[in-house]
Amino acid sequence: MTSFPELGTPPSISSIPWTNATTVWRALLALTVVFVMLATTGWTAVRGHRPAADAKTAALTAWLHGSIGGRPLPSAQEEPAALARFFASLTGGQRDTLARRYPLVVGNLAGAPVALRYRANHLALEAARSTEERRTHDGSLTAAGRYEASRRMHRFDSLLGDGRQILSFDPQGSGRVAEVIGDLDTADRVSVIVPGVDTNLLTFEKSQRAYSAPVGMARSLYAAERKAAPGTRTAVIAWADYTSPVGVGMGAATGRLATEGALRLRKLVRALPGTAPVSLFCHSYGSVVCGVAARELSPRVTDVAVAGSPGMRADHASELGTGARIWAMRDPDDWIQGVPHLEVGGLGHGADPVSKDFGARVLSADGAQGHAGYFAPGTTSLDNFAEIGVGTVASLRCARDAGDCLDGLPPADAPPAA
Repeated sequence: MTSFPELGTPPSISSIPWTNATTVWRALLALTVVFVMLATTGWTAVRGHRPAADAKTAALTAWLHGSIGGRPLPSAQEEPAALARFFASLTGGQRDTLARRYPLVVGNLAGAPVALRYRANHLALEAARSTEERRTHDGSLTAAGRYEASRRMHRFDSLLGDGRQILSFDPQGSGRVAEVIGDLDTADRVSVIVPGVDTNLLTFEKSQRAYSAPVGMARSLYAAERKAAPGTRTAVIAWADYTSPVGVGMGAATGRLATEGALRLRKLVRALPGTAPVSLFCHSYGSVVCGVAARELSPRVTDVAVAGSPGMRADHASELGTGARIWAMRDPDDWIQGVPHLEVGGLGHGADPVSKDFGARVLSADGAQGHAGYFAPGTTSLDNFAEIGVGTVASLRCARDAGDCLDGLPPADAPPAA
């Protein structure tokens, strides 16, 4: 056996104390089960995509060397508050000029005015659509390449539809995107949906099984919130603005992509206009992202609700380090209940959030079917999400075997939190 002076000679399995060896074998068994489950449940649909030209990098380089009114442009990595101050110092004409010159940058700047980001992303989508339309007629591409270009072109056509409010858009690779339902500038309450594995531009919305995709989830939640509290102005963000894991592999079993996504999620919340309370609704691997993000979340986040979670990178809710209330639910038909909830050597995502020992408030998911049914209209899971979103948490329905998940909450007749 090869040895390395820095590390020493690795021990044989027989030399490992039996308690540690048991842990190792449990971890190996858990990973085997995870990959089998993922491979047989559709969570890991394998896909490929054409590496796009790095238009985003070119746009950022141009921005770096650009100016407006004789002033250099700030770094695109500035904190949202600093970027907000910069844009507030410009005239309306100057802001529009920047959006036209650098749509791929302005449309993704956390801190730029929301309406300006919508306009910039519309321009970026038009340019991306034109690129893909040309590719559909490119004889140098394979038939598969032209077909993929056609799919992307039609997705961009949809995102360009009347009234759509695209908060972020990046066409690189499999793509990232976020959309707002409602008026973000005037909202009394803001909800953010954080989806899971295999989320990208092409899966951002679906005509079949619509409520399993971010856009369908957001529209369904927005309608349910309006029904739950007609007098409360709400906005819902379908947030697919992080790189999610693809297929069977280490990406889905580790927290690396969740860590990167958490940074983007925290920045999103810091950049939201106004002071409205924020609720996060985190599905599947999205709950891993929310668990990592929770440790440094803005105090505006009052609630974090997870559904179909493989874990939140914590063994107890208190380890999340947030003052937000932690809610969890799982449909009895959700296959993810069969995935061992543990973390060993960076693999796995920790304790089961619906377990009694985790310490979350466990909600009913009655009516939801399978792993992707939590946002379907007519389900208790969606009704519970809506009550959280509008702040009427005293009306929530707990899981049957979870005790009183409303302990310590305001009485039912108390006004919603501001």
